Amino acid sequence: MRAENKAEAIKRLRYAEGHLAAVQRMVEQDKYCVDILKQLFAVRKSLERVETVLLQGHLQSCVVEGIRGGKEGQVLQELVDLYGVARK
Repeated sequence: MRAENKAEAIKRLRYAEGHLAAVQRMVEQDKYCVDILKQLFAVRKSLERVETVLLQGHLQSCVVEGIRGGKEGQVLQELVDLYGVARK
């Protein structure tokens, strides 16, 4: 993983972690359900951005290296499998 992708992913994961902890406190404090749900949507979007950063980094580094290294079949199968997991 490229250093810039790793740093960005860690930053976004820490943000999501803090946000999720805040949501947990909201539940513990019996906050209004709609407010909690809005915050959960924000957490989900934050995690989606982490996924985008990681996928982008994977495509730019691991996939390219795998194809150059003669592992086209393995790389493509991993992408197909990943797509299948994402669609579940």
